[in-house]
Amino acid sequence: MDTNDSTQSPEHSLLGREAAYPREFDAGLLYPIPRVLGRQSLGLADDTLPFVGIDRWHAYELSWLDTRGKPQVATATLQVPADSPCLIESKSLKLYLNSCNATGFESADSFRAQVEADLTAAAGTAVTLAFGLPPFDAPDATSIDALDLDIYTHGPPDASLLVADTGNVVEERLHSALLKSNCPVTGQPDWADVFIGYRGPRIDGASLLRYIVSFRDHAGFHEQCVERMFTDLSAQCQPEWLSVEARYTRRGGLDINPWRATPGSTPPPPGRCLRQ
Repeated sequence: MDTNDSTQSPEHSLLGREAAYPREFDAGLLYPIPRVLGRQSLGLADDTLPFVGIDRWHAYELSWLDTRGKPQVATATLQVPADSPCLIESKSLKLYLNSCNATGFESADSFRAQVEADLTAAAGTAVTLAFGLPPFDAPDATSIDALDLDIYTHGPPDASLLVADTGNVVEERLHSALLKSNCPVTGQPDWADVFIGYRGPRIDGASLLRYIVSFRDHAGFHEQCVERMFTDLSAQCQPEWLSVEARYTRRGGLDINPWRATPGSTPPPPGRCLRQ
């Protein structure tokens, strides 16, 4: 995809506009967005990414027809590698999955294979679909949300708010349910729990919470917000190891869970928060 083609910017798509409910199967509804567009502002190049990662999607409203016209329903977990050339915009994914509702497939496996093939073509690398959802879990992390503090800014995201104690090296996992950002196309709010694991200079909890809240009025795709967090925490706090995972609440029957971490890291086990 030509990343300099202005027709690939969201304002030239159906995103954020009224869209008719799809009556026929149509892979053309998928709208890929080059990841480089969001990474350029962070000074990142796709060939030298400072992180590994995945984007896990949970789909709650899958349906298609069998060859006799009988509806089938399912849930599924989709996984998109963070090094794929493109991310897939969530509304377009919803429209695409809805276009399967009146389409006949030989079997659940043929449905899965078709969706994997179409998403792989859109993302530019292998995308997997597994039927079912992960269980609810409570990751072992310390919440910072009860800290008693004043909040000075709700945006834009401000890395200078982050403070770390270089004389106190720790390994810990922190959690906040106060992450909110906004869809850059529709302006709709996106809500998430964020989990930050690291080994390195102790990050001041109050500074981290102020930083997380500084995304509150920020317009950014879910994946880009997590990559900004990883980049800012790496630059400001200099951890030896870092993991950032956000679990966003669902919209349109989908939620997304981006994870970015220091190269060589093992992905966190699949799980869902209670708000999901």
